[in-house]
Amino acid sequence: MIKEIVRTIEHLVHVPSPSGYTKRAIETVEQLLEETPFRKWRDRKGGLFVEVPGHNDERRRLLTAHVDTLGAMVKEVKPSGRLSLSMIGGFNWNAVEGEYCTVHVRKGGEVTGTIVMHETSVHVYRNSGDLPRNETHMEVRLDAVTRSKEETEALGIRPGDFVSFDPSFECAMNGFVKSRHLDDKASVALLVTWLRAHAKRGAKLPHTTLVYFSTNEEIGYGGNSNIDPSIEEYVAVDMGAIGDGQATDEYSVSICMKDSSGPYHYELTNELENIARRENIDYVVDIYPYYGSDASEAMRAGADVRHALFGPGIESSHALERTHERSLQATYALIEAYTASTMIE
Repeated sequence: MIKEIVRTIEHLVHVPSPSGYTKRAIETVEQLLEETPFRKWRDRKGGLFVEVPGHNDERRRLLTAHVDTLGAMVKEVKPSGRLSLSMIGGFNWNAVEGEYCTVHVRKGGEVTGTIVMHETSVHVYRNSGDLPRNETHMEVRLDAVTRSKEETEALGIRPGDFVSFDPSFECAMNGFVKSRHLDDKASVALLVTWLRAHAKRGAKLPHTTLVYFSTNEEIGYGGNSNIDPSIEEYVAVDMGAIGDGQATDEYSVSICMKDSSGPYHYELTNELENIARRENIDYVVDIYPYYGSDASEAMRAGADVRHALFGPGIESSHALERTHERSLQATYALIEAYTASTMIE
Protein backbone atom coordinates (compact mmCIF):
# COMPACT_ATOMS: atom_id res chain seq x y z
CA MET A 1 0.00 0.00 0.00
CA ILE A 2 2.73 2.49 0.93
CA LYS A 3 4.42 2.02 -2.45
CA GLU A 4 1.17 2.90 -4.20
CA ILE A 5 0.79 5.99 -2.01
CA VAL A 6 4.32 7.19 -2.79
CA ARG A 7 3.90 6.51 -6.52
CA THR A 8 0.69 8.52 -6.48
CA ILE A 9 2.39 11.39 -4.65
CA GLU A 10 5.16 11.44 -7.26
CA HIS A 11 2.59 11.48 -10.06
CA LEU A 12 0.57 14.28 -8.49
CA VAL A 13 3.43 16.64 -7.54
CA HIS A 14 4.58 16.65 -11.16
CA VAL A 15 1.20 18.04 -12.29
CA PRO A 16 1.42 21.86 -12.05
CA SER A 17 -1.42 23.29 -9.96
CA PRO A 18 -0.87 26.68 -8.33
CA SER A 19 -4.13 28.01 -6.87
CA GLY A 20 -6.21 29.21 -9.81
CA TYR A 21 -4.56 26.80 -12.26
CA THR A 22 -5.81 23.45 -11.04
CA LYS A 23 -7.81 21.94 -13.91
CA ARG A 24 -5.04 19.51 -14.90
CA ALA A 25 -4.65 18.32 -11.31
CA ILE A 26 -8.37 17.63 -10.95
CA GLU A 27 -8.37 15.82 -14.30
CA THR A 28 -5.45 13.72 -13.03
CA VAL A 29 -7.39 12.76 -9.90
CA GLU A 30 -10.40 11.86 -12.07
CA GLN A 31 -8.17 9.62 -14.19
CA LEU A 32 -6.77 7.91 -11.10
CA LEU A 33 -10.33 7.23 -9.93
CA GLU A 34 -11.74 6.38 -13.35
CA GLU A 35 -12.28 2.70 -12.59
CA THR A 36 -13.99 3.26 -9.24
CA PRO A 37 -17.80 2.96 -9.26
CA PHE A 38 -18.47 6.02 -7.10
CA ARG A 39 -20.56 8.96 -8.24
CA LYS A 40 -18.32 11.93 -9.11
CA TRP A 41 -19.05 15.53 -10.00
CA ARG A 42 -17.37 18.92 -10.09
CA ASP A 43 -18.55 22.14 -8.51
CA ARG A 44 -18.33 25.52 -10.21
CA LYS A 45 -15.01 26.26 -8.48
CA GLY A 46 -13.53 23.26 -10.25
CA GLY A 47 -13.28 20.99 -7.23
CA LEU A 48 -14.15 17.31 -7.40
CA PHE A 49 -16.66 15.45 -5.23
CA VAL A 50 -16.65 11.67 -4.86
CA GLU A 51 -19.55 9.98 -3.06
CA VAL A 52 -18.90 6.71 -1.22
CA PRO A 53 -22.18 4.99 -0.22
CA GLY A 54 -22.88 4.11 3.40
CA HIS A 55 -25.65 2.42 5.38
CA ASN A 56 -26.66 5.75 6.91
CA ASP A 57 -27.31 8.19 4.09
CA GLU A 58 -28.90 10.90 6.21
CA ARG A 59 -25.95 11.68 8.51
CA ARG A 60 -22.96 12.04 6.26
CA ARG A 61 -19.25 12.70 6.57
CA LEU A 62 -16.91 14.67 4.33
CA LEU A 63 -13.16 14.27 3.97
CA THR A 64 -11.22 16.87 2.00
CA ALA A 65 -7.71 17.46 0.70
CA HIS A 66 -6.56 20.19 -1.65
CA VAL A 67 -4.84 19.79 -5.02
CA ASP A 68 -3.78 23.43 -5.27
CA THR A 69 -0.25 24.44 -4.37
CA LEU A 70 1.93 27.46 -3.95
CA GLY A 71 3.09 29.20 -7.11
CA ALA A 72 3.33 32.59 -8.75
CA MET A 73 2.03 34.73 -11.57
CA VAL A 74 3.91 36.93 -14.00
CA LYS A 75 3.64 40.48 -12.69
CA GLU A 76 5.82 42.25 -15.23
CA VAL A 77 7.98 41.57 -18.25
CA LYS A 78 11.09 43.57 -17.38
CA PRO A 79 13.14 45.62 -19.87
CA SER A 80 15.83 42.90 -19.63
CA GLY A 81 13.36 40.27 -20.83
CA ARG A 82 13.24 38.61 -17.42
CA LEU A 83 10.07 38.34 -15.35
CA SER A 84 9.03 39.77 -12.02
CA LEU A 85 6.57 37.64 -10.04
CA SER A 86 3.52 37.99 -7.85
CA MET A 87 3.24 35.36 -5.13
CA ILE A 88 0.36 32.84 -4.99
CA GLY A 89 -0.05 31.47 -1.47
CA GLY A 90 2.12 32.20 1.54
CA PHE A 91 5.83 31.43 1.36
CA ASN A 92 9.20 33.14 1.74
CA TRP A 93 10.99 34.10 -1.46
CA ASN A 94 14.21 32.53 -0.22
CA ALA A 95 12.35 29.18 -0.23
CA VAL A 96 12.20 29.24 -4.06
CA GLU A 97 15.51 30.96 -4.83
CA GLY A 98 17.38 28.88 -7.41
CA GLU A 99 14.34 26.71 -8.17
CA TYR A 100 13.47 25.65 -11.71
CA CYS A 101 10.03 26.80 -12.81
CA THR A 102 7.65 26.76 -15.76
CA VAL A 103 5.70 29.67 -17.21
CA HIS A 104 2.31 28.50 -18.47
CA VAL A 105 1.63 30.83 -21.40
CA ARG A 106 -2.06 31.68 -21.72
CA LYS A 107 -1.77 31.83 -25.51
CA GLY A 108 -0.46 28.27 -25.41
CA GLY A 109 2.79 26.51 -24.63
CA GLU A 110 5.24 26.52 -21.76
CA VAL A 111 8.59 28.19 -21.18
CA THR A 112 10.96 26.94 -18.50
CA GLY A 113 13.23 29.08 -16.37
CA THR A 114 14.92 29.55 -13.01
CA ILE A 115 13.92 31.80 -10.11
CA VAL A 116 16.99 33.86 -9.22
CA MET A 117 18.05 37.04 -7.49
CA HIS A 118 18.66 39.82 -9.99
CA GLU A 119 21.93 40.38 -8.14
CA THR A 120 22.96 36.71 -7.97
CA SER A 121 26.50 36.94 -9.29
CA VAL A 122 28.99 37.53 -6.49
CA HIS A 123 31.51 38.49 -9.15
CA VAL A 124 29.41 41.53 -9.99
CA TYR A 125 27.31 42.34 -6.90
CA ARG A 126 29.52 42.48 -3.82
CA ASN A 127 26.61 42.67 -1.34
CA SER A 128 24.30 40.16 -3.04
CA GLY A 129 24.07 37.98 0.09
CA ASP A 130 22.80 40.90 2.18
CA LEU A 131 19.98 41.98 -0.12
CA PRO A 132 16.38 41.10 0.80
CA ARG A 133 14.70 38.24 -1.03
CA ASN A 134 11.49 39.91 -2.17
CA GLU A 135 9.50 40.86 -5.28
CA THR A 136 11.91 43.70 -6.03
CA HIS A 137 14.98 41.47 -6.31
CA MET A 138 13.61 38.07 -7.37
CA GLU A 139 13.02 37.34 -11.04
CA VAL A 140 12.69 34.52 -13.56
CA ARG A 141 15.62 33.88 -15.90
CA LEU A 142 13.95 32.28 -18.92
CA ASP A 143 15.40 29.38 -20.87
CA ALA A 144 14.91 31.33 -24.08
CA VAL A 145 17.00 33.68 -26.17
CA THR A 146 15.61 36.96 -25.00
CA ARG A 147 17.36 40.19 -24.06
CA SER A 148 14.43 42.58 -24.06
CA LYS A 149 10.81 42.98 -23.08
CA GLU A 150 9.83 42.79 -26.74
CA GLU A 151 11.61 39.49 -27.33
CA THR A 152 9.94 37.93 -24.26
CA GLU A 153 6.54 39.22 -25.29
CA ALA A 154 7.13 37.66 -28.70
CA LEU A 155 7.16 34.30 -26.89
CA GLY A 156 3.57 35.04 -25.84
CA ILE A 157 4.45 35.70 -22.19
CA ARG A 158 2.54 38.49 -20.48
CA PRO A 159 1.33 39.53 -17.03
CA GLY A 160 -1.15 37.06 -15.57
CA ASP A 161 0.55 33.92 -16.84
CA PHE A 162 0.88 31.27 -14.12
CA VAL A 163 4.28 30.08 -12.93
CA SER A 164 4.70 26.66 -11.28
CA PHE A 165 7.69 25.42 -9.29
CA ASP A 166 9.59 22.23 -10.06
CA PRO A 167 8.75 19.69 -7.30
CA SER A 168 12.28 18.22 -6.96
CA PHE A 169 10.72 14.90 -5.94
CA GLU A 170 12.85 12.16 -4.43
CA CYS A 171 12.07 9.06 -2.36
CA ALA A 172 15.04 7.87 -0.30
CA MET A 173 15.76 4.22 0.39
CA ASN A 174 15.16 4.75 4.12
CA GLY A 175 11.58 5.93 3.62
CA PHE A 176 11.92 9.70 3.45
CA VAL A 177 9.84 11.41 0.76
CA LYS A 178 11.19 14.79 -0.33
CA SER A 179 9.35 17.17 -2.61
CA ARG A 180 7.65 20.50 -2.95
CA HIS A 181 3.86 20.40 -2.79
CA LEU A 182 3.56 17.57 -0.24
CA ASP A 183 1.17 20.14 1.20
CA ASP A 184 -1.29 18.85 0.25
CA LYS A 185 -0.69 16.35 -2.52
CA ALA A 186 0.48 13.78 0.03
CA SER A 187 -3.03 13.88 1.51
CA VAL A 188 -4.64 13.84 -1.95
CA ALA A 189 -2.65 10.68 -2.70
CA LEU A 190 -3.78 9.14 0.59
CA LEU A 191 -7.45 9.77 -0.17
CA VAL A 192 -7.10 8.57 -3.79
CA THR A 193 -5.45 5.37 -2.55
CA TRP A 194 -8.17 4.88 0.07
CA LEU A 195 -10.93 5.36 -2.53
CA ARG A 196 -9.33 2.85 -4.89
CA ALA A 197 -8.84 0.31 -2.09
CA HIS A 198 -12.39 0.75 -0.81
CA ALA A 199 -13.78 0.29 -4.34
CA LYS A 200 -12.01 -3.08 -4.54
CA ARG A 201 -13.44 -4.17 -1.18
CA GLY A 202 -16.96 -3.25 -2.23
CA ALA A 203 -18.37 -3.04 1.31
CA LYS A 204 -20.60 -0.20 2.45
CA LEU A 205 -19.34 2.30 5.02
CA PRO A 206 -21.37 2.98 8.18
CA HIS A 207 -22.07 6.51 6.89
CA THR A 208 -22.17 7.84 3.34
CA THR A 209 -18.92 9.74 2.96
CA LEU A 210 -18.03 12.44 0.47
CA VAL A 211 -14.44 13.04 -0.51
CA TYR A 212 -13.82 16.55 -1.81
CA PHE A 213 -10.67 17.53 -3.68
CA SER A 214 -10.58 21.30 -3.32
CA THR A 215 -8.78 23.80 -5.52
CA ASN A 216 -8.28 27.03 -3.57
CA GLU A 217 -7.11 26.14 -0.06
CA GLU A 218 -3.75 27.95 -0.33
CA ILE A 219 -5.57 31.24 -0.88
CA GLY A 220 -8.08 30.73 1.90
CA TYR A 221 -11.17 28.90 0.68
CA GLY A 222 -12.23 25.55 -0.69
CA GLY A 223 -15.69 24.14 -1.37
CA ASN A 224 -17.34 25.59 1.68
CA SER A 225 -20.22 27.41 0.00
CA ASN A 226 -21.78 24.16 -1.12
CA ILE A 227 -21.70 21.81 1.85
CA ASP A 228 -24.84 19.70 1.77
CA PRO A 229 -26.96 19.99 4.96
CA SER A 230 -26.66 16.22 5.38
CA ILE A 231 -22.92 16.61 6.11
CA GLU A 232 -22.44 16.43 9.88
CA GLU A 233 -18.68 15.87 10.09
CA TYR A 234 -16.14 17.77 7.99
CA VAL A 235 -12.56 16.51 8.24
CA ALA A 236 -9.63 18.14 6.46
CA VAL A 237 -6.76 15.79 5.69
CA ASP A 238 -3.87 18.21 5.50
CA MET A 239 -0.24 18.54 6.60
CA GLY A 240 0.91 18.64 10.19
CA ALA A 241 3.25 21.55 10.99
CA ILE A 242 6.74 20.76 12.32
CA GLY A 243 9.04 23.16 14.17
CA ASP A 244 10.19 24.42 17.55
CA GLY A 245 7.56 23.80 20.21
CA GLN A 246 5.58 21.42 18.00
CA ALA A 247 4.69 17.83 18.89
CA THR A 248 4.30 16.88 15.21
CA ASP A 249 7.02 14.77 13.61
CA GLU A 250 7.60 12.92 10.33
CA TYR A 251 6.75 9.49 11.71
CA SER A 252 3.14 9.70 12.94
CA VAL A 253 -0.21 11.22 12.07
CA SER A 254 -0.78 14.66 13.56
CA ILE A 255 -4.23 15.51 14.97
CA CYS A 256 -4.77 19.26 15.26
CA MET A 257 -6.59 20.60 18.33
CA LYS A 258 -6.30 24.30 17.38
CA ASP A 259 -4.92 26.52 14.64
CA SER A 260 -5.04 30.26 13.94
CA SER A 261 -8.83 30.03 13.53
CA GLY A 262 -9.33 28.62 17.02
CA PRO A 263 -10.10 25.16 18.45
CA TYR A 264 -11.36 22.32 16.31
CA HIS A 265 -14.48 20.45 17.42
CA TYR A 266 -13.66 18.98 20.82
CA GLU A 267 -15.69 15.78 20.70
CA LEU A 268 -14.78 14.90 17.12
CA THR A 269 -11.09 15.54 17.72
CA ASN A 270 -11.20 13.41 20.86
CA GLU A 271 -12.95 10.70 18.87
CA LEU A 272 -10.10 10.72 16.34
CA GLU A 273 -7.58 10.41 19.15
CA ASN A 274 -9.53 7.53 20.71
CA ILE A 275 -9.67 5.74 17.35
CA ALA A 276 -5.90 6.17 16.87
CA ARG A 277 -5.22 4.88 20.38
CA ARG A 278 -7.60 1.92 19.98
CA GLU A 279 -6.10 0.93 16.61
CA ASN A 280 -2.50 1.36 17.80
CA ILE A 281 -1.84 4.08 15.23
CA ASP A 282 1.19 6.27 15.90
CA TYR A 283 -0.21 9.75 16.48
CA VAL A 284 0.45 13.08 18.16
CA VAL A 285 -1.90 15.89 19.15
CA ASP A 286 -0.74 19.39 18.31
CA ILE A 287 -1.53 23.08 17.82
CA TYR A 288 -0.54 24.86 14.59
CA PRO A 289 -0.03 28.57 15.37
CA TYR A 290 0.00 30.08 11.84
CA TYR A 291 -2.29 27.78 9.92
CA GLY A 292 -5.74 27.45 8.47
CA SER A 293 -7.50 24.60 6.65
CA ASP A 294 -10.56 24.05 4.51
CA ALA A 295 -12.23 22.74 7.68
CA SER A 296 -11.59 25.96 9.58
CA GLU A 297 -12.73 27.98 6.56
CA ALA A 298 -15.94 25.94 6.54
CA MET A 299 -16.62 27.29 9.99
CA ARG A 300 -16.00 30.86 8.81
CA ALA A 301 -18.44 30.20 5.98
CA GLY A 302 -21.09 29.28 8.56
CA ALA A 303 -21.20 25.53 7.99
CA ASP A 304 -23.18 23.66 10.67
CA VAL A 305 -20.74 20.76 11.04
CA ARG A 306 -18.34 19.16 13.48
CA HIS A 307 -14.90 19.90 12.07
CA ALA A 308 -11.50 18.30 12.52
CA LEU A 309 -8.04 18.19 10.96
CA PHE A 310 -5.36 15.54 10.76
CA GLY A 311 -2.57 14.61 8.40
CA PRO A 312 1.04 13.57 7.87
CA GLY A 313 3.80 15.58 9.47
CA ILE A 314 5.55 17.75 6.87
CA GLU A 315 9.00 19.18 7.61
CA SER A 316 9.89 22.65 6.17
CA SER A 317 6.34 23.40 5.04
CA HIS A 318 5.92 25.76 2.07
CA ALA A 319 9.52 25.15 1.05
CA LEU A 320 11.46 21.98 0.13
CA GLU A 321 9.22 19.69 2.15
CA ARG A 322 9.83 16.23 3.56
CA THR A 323 7.88 13.47 5.27
CA HIS A 324 8.39 9.77 5.94
CA GLU A 325 6.53 6.66 4.85
CA ARG A 326 5.69 5.98 8.52
CA SER A 327 3.71 9.22 8.74
CA LEU A 328 1.92 8.43 5.49
CA GLN A 329 1.06 4.94 6.75
CA ALA A 330 -0.24 6.28 10.07
CA THR A 331 -2.42 8.87 8.32
CA TYR A 332 -3.80 6.25 5.95
CA ALA A 333 -4.59 3.98 8.90
CA LEU A 334 -6.52 6.80 10.61
CA ILE A 335 -8.50 7.48 7.41
CA GLU A 336 -9.40 3.79 7.24
CA ALA A 337 -10.35 3.55 10.91
CA TYR A 338 -12.32 6.80 11.04
CA THR A 339 -14.42 6.06 7.94
CA ALA A 340 -15.14 2.55 9.30
CA SER A 341 -16.33 3.90 12.67
CA THR A 342 -20.01 4.25 13.40
CA MET A 343 -20.04 7.08 15.94
CA ILE A 344 -21.79 10.36 15.04
CA GLU A 345 -23.43 12.09 17.98
